[in-house]
Amino acid sequence: MSWPRWNYSRYIAHRCGGALAPENTLAGLHLAARLGFRAVEFDVMLSADGAPLLIHDETLERTTDGGGRVAETPLLRLCQLDAGRQHHRAYAGERLPTLQQTLDACRALGLAANIEIKPATGFEAETGTAVGRLIERSAQDWQGVPLLFSSFSETALAAARAAAPALPRALLVEAIPADWRERLQQLECLALHCAARHLQAEQVAEIAAAGYPLACYTVNRPEDAERLFAYGVAAVFTDRLDLFDPLRE
Repeated sequence: MSWPRWNYSRYIAHRCGGALAPENTLAGLHLAARLGFRAVEFDVMLSADGAPLLIHDETLERTTDGGGRVAETPLLRLCQLDAGRQHHRAYAGERLPTLQQTLDACRALGLAANIEIKPATGFEAETGTAVGRLIERSAQDWQGVPLLFSSFSETALAAARAAAPALPRALLVEAIPADWRERLQQLECLALHCAARHLQAEQVAEIAAAGYPLACYTVNRPEDAERLFAYGVAAVFTDRLDLFDPLRE
């Protein structure tokens, strides 16, 4: 399988629709597309029965009307939860989407997708493997959709690489570690993603000189984004989709 080349859009919608829609939902994807975004990021975790679906937290209370741990809840129950009302009553009834539903929507909307593998504690390898296998097994369904794996978990990234070796990967960190180069090489990563608040201009120059794009999260002020672009950062993840014009890239 030869995947479309991953090219960083300068602005990437964080958790599908940022702060403007319920996070990690299809409603967020549609909003990002309507606002002109060409790339989105979202979090993927496994249900109790091993199905990849979109959610950030290991527990359900913050973003849904459910309770308990995602890893202990079957997919059927997870897909019945309301994942919209906590954001705003206008989104009442919005559901947690599966990874397959999300990628189908990305294809229909023309969105590139940064799939952050977000394993529940103790399920790092299982999550990376399940996500990679789903992508590899259904590869023909998403022809033309640029995809990228990322994760804070190197175990999950290594498992995803084993399951879908041709798919590009990025390592997620908060602050850039001293051994960043070795870690990227070991995992055969395309890029590095880090927190914007920890970044120094000289770090960007060093990473760029080594041939790795750098993307920063979570950047919600245009002036901060411009400073990072001046450093040489390739892309920023943002919650404030309303403050950026992705069509001016």
